[in-house]
Amino acid sequence: MLPGLLPTPPSGGAQTPARMRQAAQAFEAQVMAQLLQPAFAAADASRSPFGGGSAEAQWKPMLVEAFSAAAARSGRGLGLQDMVLRHMLRVQEASTTPQENRP
Repeated sequence: MLPGLLPTPPSGGAQTPARMRQAAQAFEAQVMAQLLQPAFAAADASRSPFGGGSAEAQWKPMLVEAFSAAAARSGRGLGLQDMVLRHMLRVQEASTTPQENRP
């Protein structure tokens, strides 16, 4: 999980669009980290400029999360956050619209 990216829900129950965007961004970063993890695991750390070792192996998952979070924040990620945000807004709108006003 990416700490600090997941918003806490406001007290009214409904999420604001800004908080929803943060949640969508955090989701995209998490998905991207899951996709990048095998690529970094397959890299031969002994041939890196730092020589590998146990310390480098311990920090590698955090490096993957940092890359993923930066890519999601920059908008150069997978393109999921806009789709997720649209869906979240639709679901929230449907849950707050009274039943008799729904099409």
